[in-house]
Amino acid sequence: MNPTHLVILDREGVISECVVPFMRSPEEFKPIPGALEAIARLNQAGARVVVATNQAGVGRGLTDMATVNAIHDRMHRAVMSVGGRIDAIFYCPHAEEAGCRCRKPATGMFEEIAERYGLHDLSGVAAVGDSIRDLLAARKAGATPILVRTGKGRDTESAGGLPQGAQVFDDLAAFTDDWLARQV
Repeated sequence: MNPTHLVILDREGVISECVVPFMRSPEEFKPIPGALEAIARLNQAGARVVVATNQAGVGRGLTDMATVNAIHDRMHRAVMSVGGRIDAIFYCPHAEEAGCRCRKPATGMFEEIAERYGLHDLSGVAAVGDSIRDLLAARKAGATPILVRTGKGRDTESAGGLPQGAQVFDDLAAFTDDWLARQV
């Protein structure tokens, strides 16, 4: 697989609106305007789109895997309704204090993605997020960190300290416009 045809997205703040403290039901999944269509456009250009998301509510006992799966099912159906698809969802169900290797900013999910898609490294892969955790995980895993200003993105940008090579876009649609322009 050509690594430039794999795009890794965070869920909340990139695809869906952020819910504080976390999404507790499928009904709370509210797509960010233009995000679903952006995923469809990436797919139509030959990109595989995967999601890498921290789901600490499971580890804290505040939600369960059935609810997380129902939210992901709603997300899949929403993306399919505009002609797109999410190829896979990778998630960390652990609470922050668990010290696991998969919770962003650790790179475990990114390593699993690389292994699943037969990539030796993630150079050339765009990893889109709205938090410093997303960007640090991407950079440490060798992917290109992309910040969107949706979700917590504006606050993340204002705080500074973005990793070297981070690119910033208003939203997933703007990133997709840029990504498509570079594919020609």
